[in-house]
This record gives sequence, structure tokens and C-alpha cells, in this order.
Amino acid sequence: MKPSGRILACCLAVALAASLTACLPEINFSKSPSPTATTAASVDPASSPSPEPTPTAIPGPDRPSYPPSDAKPAGFTTAPKGAGLSGYLLQKIKWKKCSGGECATVLAPLDYSHPAEQALTLSLKRIKASKSPKIGTLFINPGGPGASGVEYVTGFARKGLERFDIVGWDPRGVGGSTPVKCFGDKDADKLNALDFSPDTAKERQQLIDADRAFGKSCWEHSGVLLEHISTVETVKDLDLLRQLVGDKKLTYLGYSYGTAIGATYAELFGANIRQMVLDAAVDIADNDEVIQAQGFDTALEHFASWCAKRRCSLGNSAKKVISKLGDWLDKLDQKPVKSGSRKLTQTLAMLGIGIFLYSGENGWPSLLQAVNEAMKGKPAWLLMAGDSLNGRDPDGSYSSLFYSFNAISCLDYSDEGLAQADKDWEADKKKAPFFGKYFGPGYLCPVWPVRPSPELTITGPDAPPILVVGATGDNATPYQQAVDMAKQLVSGVLVTYQGEGHGAFGGNSTCIDKIVIKYLVDGTVPKDGVKCK
Repeated sequence: MKPSGRILACCLAVALAASLTACLPEINFSKSPSPTATTAASVDPASSPSPEPTPTAIPGPDRPSYPPSDAKPAGFTTAPKGAGLSGYLLQKIKWKKCSGGECATVLAPLDYSHPAEQALTLSLKRIKASKSPKIGTLFINPGGPGASGVEYVTGFARKGLERFDIVGWDPRGVGGSTPVKCFGDKDADKLNALDFSPDTAKERQQLIDADRAFGKSCWEHSGVLLEHISTVETVKDLDLLRQLVGDKKLTYLGYSYGTAIGATYAELFGANIRQMVLDAAVDIADNDEVIQAQGFDTALEHFASWCAKRRCSLGNSAKKVISKLGDWLDKLDQKPVKSGSRKLTQTLAMLGIGIFLYSGENGWPSLLQAVNEAMKGKPAWLLMAGDSLNGRDPDGSYSSLFYSFNAISCLDYSDEGLAQADKDWEADKKKAPFFGKYFGPGYLCPVWPVRPSPELTITGPDAPPILVVGATGDNATPYQQAVDMAKQLVSGVLVTYQGEGHGAFGGNSTCIDKIVIKYLVDGTVPKDGVKCK
């Protein structure tokens, strides 16, 4: 599915009150013919079949071409000696103590088709199993694309999973691994100060020009790395890591975009899976009737109902609450509110509202307070929330997420050009009147400097039972996407959390936690369609 507008990453918002971490996209993984995946338990990742290009239509008709870039991103290094992947597979992981666990780096091929030409660096973090007998390694990924698995390890809910080494890694292009680099923080601020939902032809062109300049800067600073950070290549990295930790089979838990990693692994390396949990599923079914903005609209409606029942300051009915928020955002479009040397714009306010919805009911009181303060001319909290969804830290610096999210999304996503982005936006506004409007049109990928990767049809024919967990009130990945993923995966088993928020496992529901832990530890597969409150 096409991303809604130009923003939202799909990742797990781990600690909203502490960090206001960002998360989101809806990427279509399902248009091109499926390759034949025939991989055994210890197969060289480079031997997995590469997806075949779609033979019809030219993807990305408006994507520009630039002269070759000689950029050498951090972590580029000489490939280990040996034919094929042999040198990579002979690596020994050297774990060293670091904050909250043990850290290490390993090498992976920039291009699995030519592994000897260039290596990049992957960063990992581990918390060792504290109970015996040890089962193996549980790889985890919080989503994005672009969220740090290394940072996520320390706060991961490990209770009941103490017989696993917990390992998170920063995927290629992200954080401590060889990262995507683009222009500087001040230029990022200028880009994010623009109106993401343009009202005039001038604003539309300004946004397109800014997106094109952003993409060009990423090409100049990152070069060929931008061509090799697809989900398929990340999945090959994951299978390499599985072998390097010594596991015959993969045990994996992925959230949000991390479910795309897991589902793609199931397609390419299904026979290598021990257990796999995909929580807060993204769209792999190409269901254009369900867009991300609808999930946010649904979550906002639930907040508005909660607010109205308490006769809050925003209105005494859900309709009035949403109407007041919309009217206020429309006013901000013309008159942003000052906050020190910066301004709370319509787009940043919308992002700030959106991030509080990741935490479900727990985030609603904070959302109400932040909006009330902003409406009274004190927008600092809501501005900080909007910044966090852009990956902007309080000191004005941008995290890797801001750059890698866009770069990975646009490599995975086959767009149909700027004109189609306008048509899609009109359709989105009908499906999701609030967020569909303010998310705006998706212009970034149509002017991205790298052609999109071929896409896969994902069914996971060789995989054992895979748990697909979806929350009925999920804002960033609408529940229907979990239903669709469980149905499309041959061995998919749907587990439903009847509640709010993005990501169900890890303290939201005792019922969900018991099902997931029992499945991961001893392989107990729940009944398909089981529901938890």
C-alpha cells in the first residue's frame, strides 16, 4: 500500500512520556510476482532468490537522476576475504559490555549479488539469557523503518523470555549501523516548517522543490548506500545474523514495520523460522481500501469520545471535539504560534496530536493537556511532541530515523508519480477526513533519487505457524492490516487485542502476553482468531 502522505513511520512508541519517540509507513510489498523461495536451515543469504522486476509499467516516472556520488558513509569497509559469503560467515561476534547489555558490530555485504566488492557495518546489542536451559536468540525489531533495535533492547519486556538472549540490531542505513546521511539540521528544520498539506499551487511547488532538494542531499551524502537499504536486503542481513549467533532457526518478534521484515523473511527464508510474532501488522495485501490515516482517524475518534464524556474543554460530543481541533489546525496554517525562536505550525501540531495516539488511552490525558496549553499560547509541549515524530531532539539535532525512514520507504515503495500523489491525496481525504487531509500528498518518493526496488508477493509458503497480532484501536497500523496479513500468510494465525494503542505485546494485556510468551518459549500455537481484552 502507498504511504499516507509523507510522514509516519511504523514503529513501537516505547515510552511516550519519556521520549515521545516516532513511528510509521504503509508500504506496498505485494505487486510483483513472487519468487520461488527454497531455502534450507543454514542457507547462505546471498543464495536466496532475488525478486523479479514487475514487467509492466515504469515505476517512479518522476524520480530524477543525478551524477554518480563518491560518498563513503560511515561503516563502509573492505569486504572479508573469501568466495561469496564465506568470509562473512566466518566472522566471530566480539561482544563487549555497553550501557544496558553487550554490544558488537559485524560486517555484511553492501550488495548481496556482489559480496566481495564492498562491506558495510551492522551494530548489535544483546542481553544474555538469565535462566536455563537457554533456548536460543530472540531477535527483536521496533519498526520504523529506521527505528533503532539497539536502543530498544534495554527497555524490551523480557519477563517470561529469560531463557533467550535478546538481540536487537540497527538495520542497514540506521543509527549505529552504516547510516543514511543527508543535509544538516537547519535544512531539516526548514523542510519541516513547510505546509505538508498545501492549499495553493505555490505551496505545492515549494513542497515538491524541498523534497527534491532533500533527496538530492541524501544522494550526495550517502551515494550507493541508498540503493541497498531495502527490506529484502535487511532480511538477508537478519539471516546472516542468525547464522553468526549460532541458531539453526530464527526466533523473531517484530513490531509495526518490523512485521514487514518478518513477513519478508517468511517469504525468502520460511524454512529457517522457529517461531515468529508480528505485532501491529503493516499492509502486505495491497488493500488500498485501508490507509494509515484511517487508523489515526479512528484513534482520534476514540479520544474525542473519551474527552466528550468528561465534558472536556474541547467539546461535549466527539463531533465537536474533532471539529474544534480541525478549526484550530486550520487557523495555525495562517497564524502559527510562537514558541521561543520557533513556531508551532499546522503540520507540527498535527504531528504532535498524532504521536500521543500511539499510547492509546494512556496518552489521552497528556494529549488533552498539551492541546489545551497550545490553544492558550503555550505550545512548547505539543511542539516537542511534533518534533519527536520527525526525529528531532530537544537540542535541535535530528536522529537517524528522520533520514533512514524516508530513504528505506522510498526504496521499497513503487510510486506512480506526482500527479498520482495528488489523486491519492484526494482519495485519502474522503477515507480519513481529519488525518487524511493533514498528512498531505506523498511527494517525497516520486522525486527520490533512487529507483524503487522490485516488490514481492508475500505468502510465506515454507514457514511454520506465525502469530500476527493486531489491536482494534491501533492508530498507525489499522487492525484490518493484521487481518489481511494473517490471511495472506499461508501459516498466519490471527491474535486480536481488543484495545487501543500501537503494539499489543509487552504489558498492555495479560492475555496477549501469555499467548505470545507460551508460543515463543515452547511453540504452543493459539487458536486462529483468538481475542483478548
